[in-house]
Amino acid sequence: MDKVYARDVYGQTLVELGQKDKDLVVLDADLSGSTRTAIFQKAFPDRFFNFGVAEQNMMATAAGLASSGKVVFASTFAMFATARALDQVRNSICSNNFNVKIVATHGGITVGEDGASHQALEDINFFRAIPNMKIIVPADGPQTREAVICAYKNKGPFYIRLGRSKISSLENKANFIFGKGQSLKEGKDLAIIACGIMVQEALAASAILEKEGIFAAVVNLHSLKPLDEDLLVNLAKNYKTILVCEEHQVTGGLFSAVAETLIRKAPVKVERIGIENVFGQSGSPKELMEFYGLSADCIAKKAKKIFRQ
Repeated sequence: MDKVYARDVYGQTLVELGQKDKDLVVLDADLSGSTRTAIFQKAFPDRFFNFGVAEQNMMATAAGLASSGKVVFASTFAMFATARALDQVRNSICSNNFNVKIVATHGGITVGEDGASHQALEDINFFRAIPNMKIIVPADGPQTREAVICAYKNKGPFYIRLGRSKISSLENKANFIFGKGQSLKEGKDLAIIACGIMVQEALAASAILEKEGIFAAVVNLHSLKPLDEDLLVNLAKNYKTILVCEEHQVTGGLFSAVAETLIRKAPVKVERIGIENVFGQSGSPKELMEFYGLSADCIAKKAKKIFRQ
């Protein structure tokens, strides 16, 4: 199946929504070509605002526009939308529960050659802790469209995290439901939970394991906040081991969310694949996925080890 940029889907979906709602406005911070908000700018130049390299100002203005009844989509790279503008997001947007949708591209280690300064590895951690913020990490292009429409339809602040690279569309997945995970593959030996591009790596790892007689279920937890706690409890009842995979620091991201839920509601062994509290570095996405142990081969190797323990 052909690969697409999730950010292309984002830009196209903005135009689709903008055609229906004259109160929808889009903000960017000098990266509209990369984030693809330029697609909206071309269609609706009077409802697009470029703030230059001033992400904090962009978020503060987003709050002001939302306070006057606008539906605001604000975009830049994930590193700058979170770490650089955290004060404005927390105090101006989230504390007021304003209708601002932060859709950030270039999340994770697969930003690649741009290096550590641009690789957002802590962004989910930052935003998970803020009241009123809702978080979605789509697994493919079609799910990106569904996530953007979901954020538009639901009041309050959202964070949608997109990557830089092209991704394939997943097959045979259930309809997107905000706050609910998707079981993509059945298995009897262990469960692998992932979000974003790691879902495809998890599915590939499951196929590798199957050749060795180990059958791993794969779950896409695209909604990190709110989290599908009922699904997690059900997994804990059916599997003695759960492996969580994320393109993010292991602190404060998907692994933390899953472990925090299960330790309270259904204690079970939970292992992790993620960035182990280090900074990124320059390299191709494929090289970095291998170096930091995030590839399908790395997932399969760890799953096999913990299953046989």
